[in-house]
Formats: sequence, C-alpha cells, structure tokens
Amino acid sequence: MKKFFTFFVLLFGTLSFMQAQTFTDDFESYTAGVKLGTQSPDWRTWSGAGGGSDDALVVTTDNHTTDGTKSVYFSSTSSNGGPQDVVLPFTATTALTTGQFSFSTWFKIPAGKTAYFNFQGNSTIGNAYALDCFMETDGTISIQNSGTEVATSTHPSGTWFKLTINANFNSNSWELLIDDVSQATWSNTINQVWGIDYYPADASASFWIDDVSYDVTPYVLPELNAAGSLFDISNGLTGQTRYAEITVRNLGTTTITSFDLSLTQNGGTPILENVTGQSVASLASVTIPIATPFVLIEGANVFEATISNVNELGADGDNTDDVVSKTINAITPAVGKKVVAEEATGTWCGWCPRGAVYMDAMAAKYEDYFIGIAVHNNDPMEVTEYDEAIGNLIGGYPSALVDRLPDINPSAIETDLLTRIVESPKAVVINGANYDSGTRILQVSVTSTIQSDITGNYTIACVITEDDVTGTTSAYNQANYYSGGDYGEMGGFELLANPVPAAQMHYNFVARFISPSFAGVDNATGTSASTGDIFTYNFSFTLPAGYDETQIHIIGLFIDPTGKIDNAGSATITEAVENGYIPGIGVGVNEIVSGPDAQISLFPNPSADFSTISLNLTKSSSVLVKIVSIDGAIVAKKDYGDLNGSMTLPVDLSKLNSGMYFINVTIDGNATALKLIKK
Repeated sequence: MKKFFTFFVLLFGTLSFMQAQTFTDDFESYTAGVKLGTQSPDWRTWSGAGGGSDDALVVTTDNHTTDGTKSVYFSSTSSNGGPQDVVLPFTATTALTTGQFSFSTWFKIPAGKTAYFNFQGNSTIGNAYALDCFMETDGTISIQNSGTEVATSTHPSGTWFKLTINANFNSNSWELLIDDVSQATWSNTINQVWGIDYYPADASASFWIDDVSYDVTPYVLPELNAAGSLFDISNGLTGQTRYAEITVRNLGTTTITSFDLSLTQNGGTPILENVTGQSVASLASVTIPIATPFVLIEGANVFEATISNVNELGADGDNTDDVVSKTINAITPAVGKKVVAEEATGTWCGWCPRGAVYMDAMAAKYEDYFIGIAVHNNDPMEVTEYDEAIGNLIGGYPSALVDRLPDINPSAIETDLLTRIVESPKAVVINGANYDSGTRILQVSVTSTIQSDITGNYTIACVITEDDVTGTTSAYNQANYYSGGDYGEMGGFELLANPVPAAQMHYNFVARFISPSFAGVDNATGTSASTGDIFTYNFSFTLPAGYDETQIHIIGLFIDPTGKIDNAGSATITEAVENGYIPGIGVGVNEIVSGPDAQISLFPNPSADFSTISLNLTKSSSVLVKIVSIDGAIVAKKDYGDLNGSMTLPVDLSKLNSGMYFINVTIDGNATALKLIKK
C-alpha cells in the first residue's frame, strides 16, 4: 500500500505555514507485470514518461514484507547499464535545502550482483548528483559525492536489508545506516536533494527494491542566522599539508555582510578570520578559503570552525548550527614505501575518463607516494606486451591494479592505496640514469636495497611513462559517456563532447616501455637476500623523436614472488641523472668506474668513519660530490670546481647513521653514483 501524507505546521503564532511530508510505498496497490510509471502518480522515469524502456516492472518474484507479494526488479545485460532508469521525486519542483530529511529503501541483491542509485540535487535530472551509491559484487557499498568517496559499508547478499540515508541540511550532516545501524557520517558538497534515481549500472546489476519511504521535517528561518555548512579539507597521510575551505550558509531572512571564523585542529591554537565585505542573501552560501595550512598528524585530526559575531551583532538567531567540523584519520606511510596504480584504459572506452580523473586526483593528493601508469588498449598509445599482460588480470575497462592486487574500479584506488602504503616494503628502489639528448638514448639503473631478509623469486622491472601526451588524429579522440551530465560529474568530462576531440585531450601516466617484461628480471635477488644487500639492474631505451623527455618518468618495480609489486621508485630524467647512473649488479667493494675522461674509485667500502674517492682525470673538469641517502635526500655536498690529473677526495662518514648511501660524483655535468656502506 502506498501512503503519502502532507500536513502543515503553524509556527511562532504567525501565518507562516511549512509543509512536512511522510511517504511510503510497498507496491502492493499496483498490478504485477505492469510497469511502475504507468500506474503511479509519484514514480516516473529519467526520460519523464512511464511505460517506456526505462520503466521497471512491478513483480511478484520476491518481496520484503511477509504480508505482501510485490516489489520492483531491476537488471541489465549491458556493460553501460540500463535501460531501466526509475525516478521518485521528493518534491514537485524545488529541491529540499533546509530542515531534516530521512530516506529508506529495502534492497535484495543476489550474490555476485550489483545495485546502484543516486540522489538528484534538483529537478533538472542529470544536472547535479547529490550522491551516488554503488553496491558492488563483493558486497561492499561506496557512497560518493562529486566523485569523492565519503562513506563505505557492506551489505548482506541474497537477503533483504534496509538502507537509510539521513540528512540535516541546516548543519550539512549526512548519515548512512544499514538495518538501522549507523555506518558513516559526512558533509556533502551538494547539500540538497530533489529525488532518487534507481538504475542498473552495469551487466552485473540485479536487485529488487521494496518498502520505499521518506520523511521531510521543515525548518523556519530566524531573522539572522549564519550556519556552518561545510568544512572542506582533504584527507591524507601524516605530515602532509592541507588547506581548508569553510562554507557558511545564510539560514536567516537578513542578508549577511560579515562574520568571524575561529578554526582549530584537535582543539589547539585557533586560526582567526574576520570575514567582511560579503553580501550573502537568504539561503545563499559563501565559501571562505583559509590561507593558513594545517599539517596532518598521525591518527585523528579533528577540525572545527565556529561562526560568531554575525553582522557585528554578536550571537545570531540559532546557535545550534554555529559549529561545523570534520575528522580526518591520518596514517603514517611505511618508510620508503610507494604505491603503484596500473590503470587499464583506452581512447575507445567511454567510461575511461573516470580512470583519468581518479589517477590525476591520486597524483595530486598523494604526491610522491603515488606512482601512476596508464596502460592503453587498442589505441595509438598501446604497448602490446604491457596491454596483453594487464588484460589477463582485469574484467573490463576501465580497471586498475594497485600494486597488482585484484582489479578494481579506478574510483577505489584510494582505498587500496591506504591499505598498501602502511606495509613495510622489502626493498627501497632508487633510479639513476644517463641521457644523451643527441642520440636520445636513456640508460637507466634500478637499484633495490633490501630492507628485511627475503627468500623466493623476487623480480625487478623498469617502466617508462610520459605525461601530457597529445595527438592530432581521430584515434586520439576520447570516447566520453559522461558527456551531458547524465551520469553525474566526472572531473569536467560532463561538460565535454562525446568523443572529446584530440585537440582537447592531454593524456598522463602513459606507459611507453616496460623492460625486460611485465614479470621482470627473473630471480633478480637470487634465491635469498639479506638486509642491506643491494641489487642494481641496467636498462636502455631509445626515446622516439615524438616523446617529450621533460615529461618522462622512470619507474623501477620490485616485485614479490606472488606477482604483487612490493615497492617502486619514480624519477624524472633530470632527477635520475642527478641520482647518478650505477653500472653493474650487486654491492661494489673498491668499486671502479671508468669513462673516456675519468676513472673513479671509492675505498674502503664498507667504512665506519672515512672513505676516499680516487679520481684520475685526463683533462680539466668541474667536479661536484654529493652524499645521498637511500631515500634520495642530500646529506652533504661539496663543489671542488675545476680539477685535473690524479687526486683523492675525503668522504667524512663520522656523523652519518649506519646504512647505505650513494656517493654521487658529477664531472662536467655527467653524474656517476657509487654505493657506499656506512658501518
């Protein structure tokens, strides 16, 4: 039975009435075997008219309530989803933007199947997605807002469960509940709703819905009220710097011209901001960027902003919404650990803009901790061997492998990254290089320093990627199913054509080479290796004339016996040349490097206090010496100017911690790195 109650509330003794709503629908009043939109005055479809291909049948194949027989069933056999696309508006035209809202729906999802719905932010369908809810084949639930995951949970498979979304639009407080148990809370960048859209989003979609309900509790605006609407600050890792933005909403009837902000992190010294020169109309918002950065500490970071002195009149008419907060749990990365995401993509793939958006976002958010590789399929950027190997590990496009764990949707890269970044690697990887801009020959050394004892077949590989890749032919056009906004926001792709013309596309992380293979050098460390052992492998690449060497990244991979990437290192050509090219394999003792103009040796090695660089220069040459730690930090350097002939240069190790270092000797701009062990 469907029930829809509307009632009016008289407030404060005035003639101002506000509408409250309670709606329920268990589908029992409809005829089974007939499409929902043709029977109901409340339900409609994405296209607007009921009865079409995007409508859904009322069925008796399953249902939630024991005293009923009917529900609505959704499924798809298309990789693009659909065609069913059923909408329930919560209001006739105007979105809900104030007060409180609670929505519940019962789902049944067979094992190994998916379900999806979204909240539309306004009555122009496809214009604004207040949230997307993805229920995946493994039973996980991902709530996303403007492309960012804000809540996660799990659901039972093959049985009915209740999913509830509560929202307080005044305080911008949203909550997910499963079977009436709270799972997560968050603030929404689109803090309003107009209706819900049920859609089977891929070929794995299969689900029933039943007992749909929602409640709307209204709010009366005081004369003067500034409300904290959103504390926007990105999560991250311990030690990363983050900037905040505070969104303040006028939930009063009087225009707001000024207010004070006080911001704290874990209750510490407040940052004070006096905001003036505003003209925020009733129900409008203003976002204030905070210039002072916050540094994330390990564990809980509780950020809080308090609004006061609105229009320089002191307290406003509702002090319950003066504070807005956000909690970030920062984790500390394992020493030396980097995380690799290999994205399977192609210009022909209409959903692949999603991969590009999330890869760019991860690189911006996690900086040097994240290493991206875009492995293209069936387009001009394809590397056949790499593409074929990735193709055997994924179920479709786009997909991503994080450290070669099982394939995931690119939108879930962050979850896997945060799992892997805390795992101590077995080796730290540093890349060195020589590059001849005339011949365009790039010689690479990938050096892996063992951090804890290992056994088994560990392998080493080298990947070359290029950023900002462009093309002029139609083969570089990017198919784009997000065009027009029907599938929500996607990093601006919703504003572009389908396909996106090649002239507008700039591809990042593009895999150009992988050597010697996807699996890497077999038994690169032998059958076992001990802490402190060092293994260096050399690779050579000739960059085609069309490749931009300033956009190249050299990526060394250290791969464990199960095929997972244990760790990696990444460097630009300039950075790798500064690191120095290391010839040969293994730990060098009294290592000697010869070239046309110089012979260099280092002894003793290992050493506790001092070592000596022996130089034999055949001509006058500028000499620069650096001591570099295994994480790439320069701990000492000295510029000797021009030298000639035979000489020795002291290396003072007395103040250094025990471990492995690189002694970088740069002669006339050509760097050579010698490995040195400090006892």
